[in-house]
Amino acid sequence: MADSVARKGPLTDIRLIELGQLIAGPFCGQLMADMGADVIKVEPPNQGDPMRVWGRGDYPLWWSVCARNKRCVTANLRESEGQALVRRLIESADMVLENFRPGTMERWGLGYEDLVEINPQIIMIRVSGYGQTGPYAKRAGYAAIGEAMGGMRYLCGEPDRQPSRAGLSIGDTLAATFACNGALAALHHRDCTGEGQVIDASIYESVLSVMEATIPEYVVSDYIRERSGSTLPNVAPSNIYDCSDGIFLIAANQDTVFKRLCETMGQPELAEDERFRRHTARGANMQILDDIINAWTKTKTVAEVDQLMQEAGVPAGKIFRAPEMLDDPQYAARESIVDTPTEEWPNLKMQNVFPKMSKTQGEIRWPGNTTLGAHNNEIYGAELGISDAELVRMKAESII
Repeated sequence: MADSVARKGPLTDIRLIELGQLIAGPFCGQLMADMGADVIKVEPPNQGDPMRVWGRGDYPLWWSVCARNKRCVTANLRESEGQALVRRLIESADMVLENFRPGTMERWGLGYEDLVEINPQIIMIRVSGYGQTGPYAKRAGYAAIGEAMGGMRYLCGEPDRQPSRAGLSIGDTLAATFACNGALAALHHRDCTGEGQVIDASIYESVLSVMEATIPEYVVSDYIRERSGSTLPNVAPSNIYDCSDGIFLIAANQDTVFKRLCETMGQPELAEDERFRRHTARGANMQILDDIINAWTKTKTVAEVDQLMQEAGVPAGKIFRAPEMLDDPQYAARESIVDTPTEEWPNLKMQNVFPKMSKTQGEIRWPGNTTLGAHNNEIYGAELGISDAELVRMKAESII
């Protein structure tokens, strides 16, 4: 397989054909590529994945992250000749990944039943808003809708206003992560049995999967969780507090940890106060306790409170943004953020491959390539044996 020696990670013998766009499908592909898989990303000619122009700030840099380590080709999946190209790629692939609306792949002759005829062991990863079945299957489904249906959106924000969002496309990345998890399990099954299968990952069910005990709490106790802002109901102290020069997070809700916090604050009597002596009592008197702690933290700087909390063994920390991440020794020691040279920037920094593995660690070999169809000649020409003249024709006819 092309460049398998150069690639590092546990999946260097795996080839995945990525047909999706935007976030949910491509993030799953990114996870696979980070772990060493040969990910061939197929984009529509002349326009490419919309992620190429997404991002904030002066330049669209999101593409540099989500398309890293991928080889990029173009193919018009709405044309029979483009579909035939993709089938040739899938013939030698282990997985195919898509996140189109259900039914789209079937209309293109690229549904699972079509693909197993040319590759009986193929694993098909399908990411969508509502899944491949059910009355909502063919609805348009973005992350925000899945987050709402899965229950997460209702719980986000302050209780006195409309639900807010997390500020990230968490529904997409959750669905992508569950899809990747399912695909890796399917690889194990295929290795044992020789059988491929379909991974059907919906955004709303991916969100539902992390909703803790919200369903059984309602069924058994008729209890519906509500928005609680920066706190968790009945868990105290665990909040963001004001310092003289910023804000700081302290989570000292366990009895023994709370006692250490009280001693550090110079108020050891609080740990014996019946309002705060036990976990349930502290939860019932959360606002009173938060006001006491906040009055203390306001007399000190963030650095001073941070130092005192670490010395006392109280879980606490700063509220991080990109500047704090780049300046933090823990980030540096674990290489959580790494330099990734690009044509435009010699040391573009981005999050590293994760999780860390002691034997087969993956790596970032290159960022998302800015040239649309950058690997057309390499893959279609060198690997599939299509002549230069044919490639020129197909490009002129917008097949690639």
